[in-house]
Amino acid sequence: MKRKLIIRISIGLNILLIAIVAWGIIKMNFVKEQVLVTEVQHNLVELEGLITNQVDENWSEPNLVTVELGDVLNGIWVGITTGEQIGTLSKSDKEILEKLYSKLNQYPKDELYRFVDLTEEDKKSFVELREILREVGLGINITISASMDSFMKQAEELVEKINSPIN
Repeated sequence: MKRKLIIRISIGLNILLIAIVAWGIIKMNFVKEQVLVTEVQHNLVELEGLITNQVDENWSEPNLVTVELGDVLNGIWVGITTGEQIGTLSKSDKEILEKLYSKLNQYPKDELYRFVDLTEEDKKSFVELREILREVGLGINITISASMDSFMKQAEELVEKINSPIN
């Protein structure tokens, strides 16, 4: 009688423990995906929109583009770091994100306490980047999927399409 009760309690506790671990894993994956989708995918869409805006405005405020590029780069870095820390970033996803970081890091960006001055060649490179972003489905008025798999495919396409070096 006592033994049956102890076994039932043990089984119940094991099921509870499995449920808690599963919930934790789900939450960690959610955090990783939210960081990448919010901090990278959405910022890439904003970057595309800002480049379009600056072309339309004859590059009246080019630093809107360079600041947004900095936000994209920071988002990628946070995504890689977070994914590594919680152990939810696959080796292939990490490689894609590192390559994307490296490719985007070639573009002119602002430094601490100093805005970069864009040359005509820099502006041309950003316009080409805008076209590439739209080609892979990252742009204003384009429906984007908030799924991690979809975003990683877009990131991989970006890596393939962005020339290195850009000029």
